[in-house]
Amino acid sequence: MKHAFVTGWPISHSKSPVLHGYWLEKYNIQGSYDAVGVQPEAFPDFLNQLPESRFVGGNITLPHKEVAYSSIANRDQAAEMIGAINTVWIEDGQLKGSNTDAYGFSANLDDFAGSWRDGKIATVIGAGGASRAIIFALIEAGYQQIRIANRTLSRAEGLMQHFGDKCSAHGWPEIEELCHDTDLLVNTSSVGMAGDDTTSLPNLDALPENALVTDIVYTPLVTPILKRADDKGLKTVDGLGMLLHQAVPGFEKWFGVKPEVTTALREKILEAK
Repeated sequence: MKHAFVTGWPISHSKSPVLHGYWLEKYNIQGSYDAVGVQPEAFPDFLNQLPESRFVGGNITLPHKEVAYSSIANRDQAAEMIGAINTVWIEDGQLKGSNTDAYGFSANLDDFAGSWRDGKIATVIGAGGASRAIIFALIEAGYQQIRIANRTLSRAEGLMQHFGDKCSAHGWPEIEELCHDTDLLVNTSSVGMAGDDTTSLPNLDALPENALVTDIVYTPLVTPILKRADDKGLKTVDGLGMLLHQAVPGFEKWFGVKPEVTTALREKILEAK
């Protein structure tokens, strides 16, 4: 029997055990996937002990992703570019790491808006850690211009420098102007959510009628920016599929089966408390 895990601190809120448990049952695999809470000060030891533990690998979530990146030498290109690790596995006795968030983002859009890869200009709202995976995915998909808009301009500038000349950095007031020729608008920020100033929600009137709007947040499923886009008749994609698809590569590595992301799985996760 193979055992996998998700670790973070806290970890009780994670839907990953429900997700992977669904696949283990569906594919009749003798295995387990457990939530393992590890406090930050204990995380380096947890990583060091993994090759000799009962686990074949697992997922890493907040606040451990960056520490995993700095601690694991064997990491793939996605992890290198994103600067964080969310998936680990044991191979030839060594711990290896990847970041599957970019894969999950792209696969979600492939499911619900297959023509998104035809776009050339993307505007990314927010410059936090999550935005790095989105920018990497957009570059991989062939986008020629990626505008990064953030409240703190210096953070957007840092991402621009990291990812290269396809990216540009912009302040928050520029979002409305950037919308005019945007093919894909991606929100990675908390704009409009509880505790945020709702007046900062960007005006989407200038977006072309064929523009696509997506949000990486999935709670709520329809975020304020998606609702605003819906009200304007624009095509939207919610963030739940990104969560589901980013789990696929890890499950395949640990259990030897590439699982499917289905409507039934979406409903299962939405029902999970």
